[in-house]
Amino acid sequence: MGSERPKLEVADIFRAHGQTYRASHALTPDQARVMRAIETCRTASLGGHVDVCDQCHFRRNAYNSCRNRHCPKCQNLAQANWLDRQMARIPKTNYFHVVFTLPGELRGLGLHNRKRLFDLLFEAASGTLIELGHDEKHLGALLGFTAVLHTWTRDLSFHPHLHCIVTGGGLRLALGQTDADWVSRPGGRYLFPVKVMSRLFRGKFMAALVQARDNGEIVFGGRSTALAEDDVWAAFKDKLYRKEWVVYAKRPFGGAEGVYKYLGRYTHRVGISNYRLQAIDESGVRFSTKDGKSVTLKCEEFIRRFLLHVLPKGFVKIRHYGLLAPPNLGTKLVLAHKALDKYAIVSPPTAGEASGVEEWRITVLKLTGVDLTRCPQCQTGTMIPEPLSRPPPSRVAA
Repeated sequence: MGSERPKLEVADIFRAHGQTYRASHALTPDQARVMRAIETCRTASLGGHVDVCDQCHFRRNAYNSCRNRHCPKCQNLAQANWLDRQMARIPKTNYFHVVFTLPGELRGLGLHNRKRLFDLLFEAASGTLIELGHDEKHLGALLGFTAVLHTWTRDLSFHPHLHCIVTGGGLRLALGQTDADWVSRPGGRYLFPVKVMSRLFRGKFMAALVQARDNGEIVFGGRSTALAEDDVWAAFKDKLYRKEWVVYAKRPFGGAEGVYKYLGRYTHRVGISNYRLQAIDESGVRFSTKDGKSVTLKCEEFIRRFLLHVLPKGFVKIRHYGLLAPPNLGTKLVLAHKALDKYAIVSPPTAGEASGVEEWRITVLKLTGVDLTRCPQCQTGTMIPEPLSRPPPSRVAA
């Protein structure tokens, strides 16, 4: 993609059809905030500065980003900064990619209980990996892993699932916990048996869901309204217990750096990138899906599906467990590095060492190779940021 800007943006669709959509649909406060942020991102309404060439005096307005995590234009820089922090701490070993997916029968319930069911998904998946990791039949050690929530398919349908990147081994503490060994997964071809993971995940999730319902923590609405009835709930629960739940596991990656760059593609992804948008006309919005295919949705339906994936305010969609859990970073993770002959952990770059503008320019250069300090007109001058309201320099006739 390089530095080319997409021809069409989600913001264009929101600006053209958002007002009509808001007039006919009840939005949650979170959804309203997201729409407003995307519509105003990098426009004059958010303010900004002007870049002025110190040689030819070429001027270019640079408007502020909304920095909303659902905005397709604001994630690449956040992703790069996140990746830098992770690479400074992760164990240098092989990794597995495991995906835990909620069955389709739970999606209606999930639409009315987003935070609760998403939390249960994290708890059940992480509990499954931690328990199997500790099991002497499988590993007998403490794993480290990162889990990232996604809620969409390529056509923006609601489809909650977790992408987990898991160490291909774990830390086994010796008696007294003053020394430790690193235990690799025997054979190295797979993490744990998929069927074992699937059934344990199902059991943990369903037990927690039943408890949440008994505690009155579940809201029943829309297609899930009938589940408030005990007999309907009992049949629903039995059906889910009989169903084989989908857990997908890939072969191990080659190394830590490659796997986290791979995970970086997932961490800050939103439902659809601007580069997948192909056209907008009287028939609706056309965008690419998979294997060279595309789908066209009415503008109203496109907006509805996009907003399905707005997370509750403050919800944490990237979580770290085991060796990578925050309480273990200065203790068990240090032991893991030592066990892997990594005796020092490089500290992440200190936040705030560069100004916001400077840090942004440096990151763009690293990501795209485009030097935003170079004047695009004369190609020799340096673009100097100045207040947006500053008048252009006066020119004196020769």
